[in-house]
Amino acid sequence: MTHAAEKDVVIVGAGPAGLCLARALSAGGLSVTIVEQQPASSLADPAFDGREIALSHESRQLLEELGVWQLIAEDDISLLRDAHVFNGSSRNPMAITAQAGGSDQLGWLVPNCCIRRAAWQAVSQRPTIEVLDGTSAVTVEPGEHSTRVSLSDGRQLHTRLLVAADSRFSSMRRAMGIGAYMHDFGKSMMVGRLDHEIDHGHVAWEWFGYGQTLALLPLNGLRASAVLTLPHHQIQALQALDDASFADEMTRRFDQRLGKMSTASTRHVYPLVGVYAYRFAGPRFALVGDAAVGMHPVTAHGFNLGLRSVASLSRQVLTAARRNADIGDSSWLKRYERAHRLHTLPLFLSTNLVVTMFTNDTPPGRLLREATLRFASSASPFKRFVASRLT
Repeated sequence: MTHAAEKDVVIVGAGPAGLCLARALSAGGLSVTIVEQQPASSLADPAFDGREIALSHESRQLLEELGVWQLIAEDDISLLRDAHVFNGSSRNPMAITAQAGGSDQLGWLVPNCCIRRAAWQAVSQRPTIEVLDGTSAVTVEPGEHSTRVSLSDGRQLHTRLLVAADSRFSSMRRAMGIGAYMHDFGKSMMVGRLDHEIDHGHVAWEWFGYGQTLALLPLNGLRASAVLTLPHHQIQALQALDDASFADEMTRRFDQRLGKMSTASTRHVYPLVGVYAYRFAGPRFALVGDAAVGMHPVTAHGFNLGLRSVASLSRQVLTAARRNADIGDSSWLKRYERAHRLHTLPLFLSTNLVVTMFTNDTPPGRLLREATLRFASSASPFKRFVASRLT
């Protein structure tokens, strides 16, 4: 991948959203440069980070179109058939079935590191994509006809369109003067794989307990990814446990519903912060992925919304390119912004509402949680709507 000072598009951030966008735009004939502070070796072989991504049917289709899905090993893909939502100590969940959404399964689970590796391989096959690794964008100067991006290694790039795909704490978003609403949930989540004795049936769990929130993501065999949400100091105490003690603690927290558990991977901790940018586009500038919308993981929408932003932005940019129009013109970018906001804002607000409601452990809060889940369980149209959104 050779260096070029001028490109049609510069993307800051080589996560899945940035890589997929580069692949989509390159397939449409545009030249793309990706700026990434990590070395290429880390991008080519990303380490396991504990995160299992729930992919919808729409997301799988997009990954197939980009040639990414075909590069993921079959053994790394797990079926996600249905989902159960538990409240408190109840063993009677609200069942969200794929059949209610008109499908055989809700989706698929794939490790984040495997998606990143496959996306990197897909990008590496394109001669019109260059990757400037081990450097970062430090200043941005939008102009009438191009934007100048200065890198930490002293190089300068000129581009017709700059795209930020550099996480929910995006430095590029800030550099362009775009603020964001941030909701710090005051908790951290620990993720890791556990083996267990009782078959999960490829059913995901979301368990709003009292004093904790648990999620179970079914993997192949008698293995699952466990997600535990607690105040950070409690997470730190669990992180300090040895593998055997941690497995015993998780067996207890899951109330032995899957039998005895044993540790099957490293554990990873992430802060829970929701982010929603006030704008998704500016002069010759756009946000995609978590830089635009960083979701709480409870509804598993985050990665899928990131891919939708890739599809929506690439559609507008490639339409402009086919018409020999300016791909950085605000009229095209505003269309992307309107479409993505229309799709994401209701989900962002409703997700935050669900988290707030179902983590309220006060006596009135518990009553409201129970009543809400009872009503939702008996409302078939509601469950069909939820299933359709998940698939």
